[in-house]
This record gives sequence, C-alpha cells and structure tokens, in this order.
Amino acid sequence: MKFVKSHGLGNDYIVIDGKKLKKKLSKKTIINICDRNYGIGSDGILILEKSKRADFKLIIYNPDGTQAEKSGNGLRIFSSFLFNHGYTKKKVFTIETKGGIVTSEFIKKTKNISYFKVAMGKAEFRSKDIPVKIKDILAVSKKIKIKNKTFVFTSVSVGNPHCVIFLKQISSKIAKEYGPYIETNKIFPKRINVQFAKIINRNKVEAEIWERGAGYTLASGSSSCAIVSAGYKLGLLDYEVDVKMPGGTLKISIDKNYNLNMEGPVEEICTGNLSFK
Repeated sequence: MKFVKSHGLGNDYIVIDGKKLKKKLSKKTIINICDRNYGIGSDGILILEKSKRADFKLIIYNPDGTQAEKSGNGLRIFSSFLFNHGYTKKKVFTIETKGGIVTSEFIKKTKNISYFKVAMGKAEFRSKDIPVKIKDILAVSKKIKIKNKTFVFTSVSVGNPHCVIFLKQISSKIAKEYGPYIETNKIFPKRINVQFAKIINRNKVEAEIWERGAGYTLASGSSSCAIVSAGYKLGLLDYEVDVKMPGGTLKISIDKNYNLNMEGPVEEICTGNLSFK
C-alpha cells in the first residue's frame, strides 16, 4: 500500500488513498505507523475518502489513534498530495473535514516545495460550541490554575478546539510542562489544543504549541489561526499576522466576521509502500 509523507514547517503527516486500504486502520495500527522508532514516524495520518459534499474528503488521525476535526498543516499537506499526485488539475478545490468544508488554493511551486492558501472557516468563541465547561457564554480572558500557576486563556474553535494563552515570555519548556495538563483539564470535555503566544507587534506573534493527541509540535496551522483569532478578539492583533513557530512561519489573515485564511509551504519527504498487520 503506497503512502506519501510530507511536512509543513516540521509538522509531518503520512497520506494514504483510502481506496488502497485493504482494511480499516485500527487504533493500534495508527499508533504503530506514527511511532518514530517502530513505524514510519509522523504527527498523524491523512486518509483520502470520497465526498458527497465537496471535491474530496479528508479523515485525520492523531498519532494516539484518535480522530481530529481539522488540521491546518494537514490540509496543506493533503492539498499538495492531491495536486502533485494527479488527483486534481484544479488550482482551487474543496475538502470536506470533520470540522467543516474548506477551500484550498494552489499558489506556487518551487523545486520540491508547494505553497497553498486554505480558507479555514470562521472562528467561534461560544463556550458551548468549543466546548468549554464554564457558565459564561464566551470563553474569553478566563483563568485556569495548573500546577499552582494561574494562566489567563481565551478559547476558540476553528473547526477544532483551542486554548490560547498570551505571555510575555514563551518556551518549549512551558509548552511541554503545562500543555498536557491543560489539554486534559476537566473544563475541556473533548480535550483541547494549547498555544502559548508572545506578541511581537500587531502583525507578528511567536508561538509554542502543545497539540491535542500529538503533544509538542513544531508548527500548527489551526493553532496559528486560533492565536490570530484570539489576538484579534482581544484587540491585540490586526487583520494580517505572521505566526512564527519553531518550524517556521505561517501567514494568517482574518476579516471582521472572523473568517480565516492560512498560507504556507509543504515539502514532500518521501513515498513508499506500507506494510502492517
């Protein structure tokens, strides 16, 4: 069974055509494939399926075997797979995800790197829709205590749930130390993606990310959208923002109705044949 592996700013995914699967991937198989010692190693698996609502359908699996609603880097990687491996000749096409239908646009290709712009949908701040178990209608500028440290967070859904925390100083150590506890906190019934962000100016922000079901990650498209959404909601960021992460930078734009666009690169790493029990 053939697979393609690509990365978006160090966030890597394995892409498989669902028609070529001889059997449905079990949770154990997904975990084994994503394992960096015993498998291929990746931040998740992307499965191409047939859609009745869009040009293509994408199923996203986290490395712990759970399904994700949406992934920004995953969508660009999936788009690159479709465009560069003969599934579409259209430069603009739609993709159905568990978190809604998005539109992807091919921008350019230089050597082995393809650039795509993805309309990520609309940011949602209502607590019940994220979900966040608090009494307030909006999960904006709320406090959470983790390991005797209190953080002020804003939660937002961009098709999947996020908890954004703005700090004066951020580091991978902070993300790794507090991210797991926030992800699994009882106020987030479906767990949550966690972002620690530092504002450089109104058009630039730096971020460290703890991803739900994957752990510490070098970059995340949906997390970048969440950060810009929260920053814009709080009056800290403008319409167009560069989000700099350890893996690289994504360009995020947002309008007054909180509709989001994400633009960034994808680099193909390898193709191969997958064997599993």
